[in-house]
Amino acid sequence: MKDLKFDRHRRLRGSANLRAMVRETSIQKEDFIYPIFVVEGEDYKKEISSMPGVYHYSIDRLGEELDEVVELGIPSVILFGVPKDKDPVGSQAYHDHAITQEAIRFAKQRHPELVVIADTCLCQYTDHGHCGVIEDGVILNDESLDLLARTAVSQAKAGADIIAPSNMMDGFVAAIRYGLDEAGFSHIPIMSYGVKYASAYYGPFREAAHSTPQFGDRKTYQMDPANRLEALREASSDVNEGADFMIVKPALSYLDIIREVRDNFDIPIVAYNVSGEYAMVKAAAQNGWVDEEKIVLETLLSMKRAGADILMSYHAKDAVRWLEGK
Repeated sequence: MKDLKFDRHRRLRGSANLRAMVRETSIQKEDFIYPIFVVEGEDYKKEISSMPGVYHYSIDRLGEELDEVVELGIPSVILFGVPKDKDPVGSQAYHDHAITQEAIRFAKQRHPELVVIADTCLCQYTDHGHCGVIEDGVILNDESLDLLARTAVSQAKAGADIIAPSNMMDGFVAAIRYGLDEAGFSHIPIMSYGVKYASAYYGPFREAAHSTPQFGDRKTYQMDPANRLEALREASSDVNEGADFMIVKPALSYLDIIREVRDNFDIPIVAYNVSGEYAMVKAAAQNGWVDEEKIVLETLLSMKRAGADILMSYHAKDAVRWLEGK
């Protein structure tokens, strides 16, 4: 055996400190965006059944959640408003005093330094549950753009630091950028859900946001999970139209897409660790089938390793506690 030659990779794995020295990818609290669901009413806090540990909050109870986020050092939240009243054109999405706008004002008043992101879509505001205007059962693209731009401007007026449009209408970034600029908000960045697949992983979110389509599905505007090159076309269009961040959604089953987008574009990439991914881990952990802390941190690490700069995750608070030994 004295003439046997081979590489000694284990030399760099001999101790915890040595492994830490050569570690290529890491997660830190500054990487996270924490999603929060806000509902109308008073003194309301209720756990979402399919997302253990995630709650609906009325605005008067929102402060306790925001305080915890800030205390943990998480720098950003994204707010999803769930209105009581819905109509065919989602008018509560762009009403200046609707649930999302009031939640934005509350968050910025309570914690001015917190980066508050506004999800910009119509699905949870429309009575049909789709992300645009409907005519004869067809989701109209161009007619929806004006409503999306109006929504973005209303959210910016309320104090949103970032607009995050998630509707997947063609031209939505261009329309929103134009609307924001015309209204005097040229300084507000757009975090585009530019690579958003028509995924079964969104099920728990639809319960949380009360946004399940009342007919059909969203496959005419969200992407086919089979397509890779289409993601690059979508991302390219959004970057050319003025997107400042790019979200890939879902994340876990689309790590290859995160890498493709990272390799082709030089803007910050956001991995959205979506509700179904969260729910599966929670269910397995509650049954004792997996070690929740280890599997969550490994999963999030995979998203960073694939090329994500930012992690939008319902696990964010727990992850920060585990990372910092709290």
